[in-house]
Amino acid sequence: MAKIKKKKTATVPKIAPRRVPARAARFYWILGAGMAVVLAVVFIWKYWLPSSLPQFNGGNAFALLQKQCDFGPRVPGTAAHDSCRNFLVKELRRHADEVLEQSFEHQFERYPKPVNLTNIIAGFQLNATRRILLCAHWDSRPWADQEADSSKHKLPVPGANDGASGVAVLLEIARLLKATPPPVGVDLVLFDGEDSGITGEQRTYAAGAQHFARTQGNKYRPLFAILLDMVGDRDLQIHQEKNSVRYARGVVDRVWRLAHTQKVAEFIPTVRHEVFDDHYPLIEAGIPAIDVIDFDYPHWHTLNDTPDKCSPASLEKVGKVVLAAIYDREKW
Repeated sequence: MAKIKKKKTATVPKIAPRRVPARAARFYWILGAGMAVVLAVVFIWKYWLPSSLPQFNGGNAFALLQKQCDFGPRVPGTAAHDSCRNFLVKELRRHADEVLEQSFEHQFERYPKPVNLTNIIAGFQLNATRRILLCAHWDSRPWADQEADSSKHKLPVPGANDGASGVAVLLEIARLLKATPPPVGVDLVLFDGEDSGITGEQRTYAAGAQHFARTQGNKYRPLFAILLDMVGDRDLQIHQEKNSVRYARGVVDRVWRLAHTQKVAEFIPTVRHEVFDDHYPLIEAGIPAIDVIDFDYPHWHTLNDTPDKCSPASLEKVGKVVLAAIYDREKW
């Protein structure tokens, strides 16, 4: 057996570890900490905040609906109309950054003389350039022309669902917008003169919305608009309105997606009814606007449109969906 000679191995010189200067070390530490903070903020913004929407209170909203009805029918040119306007302006001034009254004179075809109408405009986050518009009409119909008894056709409609419900939801949202500033600018507009039109002559409706759209011109371009009309029905069923789908499909899809996320099954993803409502003049002005409306309401334009036909639960469900649209931070 031969003896194996051991080979000499080269000696590898030891290299002393390179020390990072203290100033550089601090820089890298600050950079790493900063990245961690940014990631945490992104996580909170995207995942935690949207699940922590302000809590809409259906009881508060219902009390605001009842308060409007307590004035009596809000028919333009009446004392009840004036009193309700004063209440709405005062209520919004408690919460909004700015409240404007857009007053104008209008002649309805069935009125003996012109009347004063007032759109009430409340702004939140006034310096925000990206804005959304939420609206409803606050007047009520002068004639109960859907009553089976024709002798009652000249009596004014109480307007609990058709008028007061959408306004009530927006007033409660106004309170929440002040308490929890939204990620975008929000404008609430209460339109006057929506419901004094002649059946079959659609341009005689939505007087306030038509005036608003005409006077804003190209200077006002919200990302989208949501109109609330007849949203307090105890048996709430909100289908997608045809004009909304035709002209603002993306907004419809977004709102109904959010309703599904919020588990509000009363937003039904099928198209039903074509309505000329306050959203239509906005669409004509170039604003993507949709009408959230339960048009399957048996007491529409009758004397039975009273608060007992509405419910806090319905108002709360609609308010919850609208809040989700406002605070949907992935879109801002």
